[in-house]
Amino acid sequence: MIVGAAGCATHADRLRDVRSEFYSGNVDEAGRLLDKKLARHSRDTDVLKLDRSMVDFSFGRPRQAEQLLREIRDRFDYLEQTSLPEHALASLTDDQRIAYAGEDYEKVLIRGFLALANLLDDGGDAAAYGLQVTAKQHEIIEAGADETGNNPKLSYKRVALGAYIHGLLREETHSNYDDAERAYQHVAEWEPSFVAAAADLERVRNGRHSAAGNGVLYVFTLVGRGPYKEQVSEIPTTAALFIADRIISHTASHTLPPTIAPVKVPRVVLTRNSVTAVGVRADGRDLGTTETITDVGQLAVQQFQAIYPRVMARAIARRAIKKGVVYAAKETVHGADSPLVSLALDAGGVAWEATEAADTRCWGLLPDKIQVLRVELPAGEHRISLRAVHGTARLGPEARETVHIAAGRNTYLLANFPDTKLVGTILAKQSN
Repeated sequence: MIVGAAGCATHADRLRDVRSEFYSGNVDEAGRLLDKKLARHSRDTDVLKLDRSMVDFSFGRPRQAEQLLREIRDRFDYLEQTSLPEHALASLTDDQRIAYAGEDYEKVLIRGFLALANLLDDGGDAAAYGLQVTAKQHEIIEAGADETGNNPKLSYKRVALGAYIHGLLREETHSNYDDAERAYQHVAEWEPSFVAAAADLERVRNGRHSAAGNGVLYVFTLVGRGPYKEQVSEIPTTAALFIADRIISHTASHTLPPTIAPVKVPRVVLTRNSVTAVGVRADGRDLGTTETITDVGQLAVQQFQAIYPRVMARAIARRAIKKGVVYAAKETVHGADSPLVSLALDAGGVAWEATEAADTRCWGLLPDKIQVLRVELPAGEHRISLRAVHGTARLGPEARETVHIAAGRNTYLLANFPDTKLVGTILAKQSN
């Protein structure tokens, strides 16, 4: 009998210290831990690089973040090809043996963060990245049908971030207002709770980027601790398998290994966050609070629930294959009818099943929400203050940054508030 050895430690276990340090504001230590893990865990390389990109954002290094994200975007696209040897090995071990190709929401958000990274650097490719967000989610949904024609991905919520970035860039040209209107219309349809979309549409329909002598500041914020995966035991399925293999054991020529080890599957987990938005002030004057353009947590949960039956099907099929291997061994091994030999083979089967671990690989440093606030300001320098809020209550200390506003142009800020205080630095960039 061939028994594959799969480690019981999961990616969630290995990422716990990184998440703790990062969310505590120890960005240097989080980066050091990630670099250490990158050198040791080859099967986790791609998702660890995604988290490394979030550290680069927090360090104020959008160009490095863009390079990493572009690398993983291309890698995930390549891994969408099915590897039969990998899947065969995974059926004898667990899904951690398959090269991780990213969850659907991660593939889309990579392109969203590419747009943000480029927007905060030279800005030359931000519009193209924004279009890629829309194109990729369309491609994923179109390819989601199984062999029966059922397509659970038709229920996927669309990500509005890419359309929003494309719209604000077209609007800044002061001439492509029709393109901007189409983009903002998508935003209004895909993120109906985004109240600012109505004002965006009215503004571009009137052909007005900003008043004479004014420019526009876009404050993008990464708010709250985002979704991650943890391993859980699927008890009802485990119980059903136990009953099934007992029935077969009583009616077949040989017994099956009893289902003692629980069936382990991943689950997307959300954090209860104390921060709901970020308040923005300019020169001591309240400008408003950021508003959600993409609810990352909701997106991750909704998409994972849609494909969960497929996750369960793989886990159950894996158990069936392992039990089949043990049963086949009893058919061929001399003396398998002996109680001692049968017991030994059953014990080996139970131990084999117990080595399974759920595949909890994921982009672990995502925010819960991506938010934005658009404000018009007179040309010149302004002192911007950001502060976490929960409802109307202000939380934690203010973070400050001086920005230069140019008449008729956009300026961008990006800040990360996973909790009540800023993590890392504020990124600021005036459009070219």
